[in-house]
Formats: sequence, structure tokens, C-alpha cells
Amino acid sequence: MKIQVKVKAVSPLIGKSIPLPRYATEGAAGLDLAACLEEPMVLMPGERALIPTGIAVQLPGPHVGAFLFARSGLAAKHGIHLANGVGVVDSDYTGEVLCAVVNGGSEPFTIRPGDRIAQMVFLPVAAAELVLVDELEPTERGAGGFGHTGV
Repeated sequence: MKIQVKVKAVSPLIGKSIPLPRYATEGAAGLDLAACLEEPMVLMPGERALIPTGIAVQLPGPHVGAFLFARSGLAAKHGIHLANGVGVVDSDYTGEVLCAVVNGGSEPFTIRPGDRIAQMVFLPVAAAELVLVDELEPTERGAGGFGHTGV
């Protein structure tokens, strides 16, 4: 499935020293987002920072969201992940896409201009119509959660 997403460069670095987001491989689910920085930034252990991407997007409508995920290699090797777990770009947001990253590792980590810092995946979004009820239909699981099925 393909969708058309409008992208606007909000930094003069985009398309010059900082690439547009792109899929690293033909089978990649997410577009790699590059750090749109003018100089390297050192992120100390436990430190958080908002990393600009230099782009803004316009989604085709409320049926699509852009979701920002950590890059698995950065997370596994260096502890670099998104502070909010998964970032959400709503269809009516047209400002710069920013990545809230945190260094969960034990060593300082340097983010250089153009480094791939996160990935953006476009997913369908269903708008829920909440219906207030007195009871929910019973299920086998019921309210069991948080490890109720064991390890």
C-alpha cells in the first residue's frame, strides 16, 4: 500500500548536508530520520534532548498517522531510544518533526549532523466512537493482566 505524504524542508540543510528521510532497504518499514544539526551534540547518560529533523510533513488525512520509533541498532548497542517510547505525528500537525531522544546507556553518545536517529512509519488510524456501558462482555481472560499467564 502506498500513500502520498507531503514533506517540507524547514531547514536549509535539508537536501544539502542533511538527506531527506529515506528507506534504507527495499523491505524497510520505516523511513530513517536524520539529525538536522549544524554541529555534533554529545548526549550524556540519562540526558534527554529534542533532535530536529529539518522536515515537516502533511499526512493525507486523519486516517493516517506517522509514528516515530527508535532505531534498533542505536537502542541495542548504545541505549539511545525515544523518551516517549513512540512518537506520534497527528494528521493535523504540520510543524517540524522532532525526536525526543534519551541516552539510556552508560557512556556519552555523540549525535553527528546527518546521523540516522529514528525511523518514521506511516500507519492507518481508526477513530473510536466510545460507547459507555454498564458491563463489558465476559472473556476467558477477563481483567487478568500484568503477567497473569506466567513467564
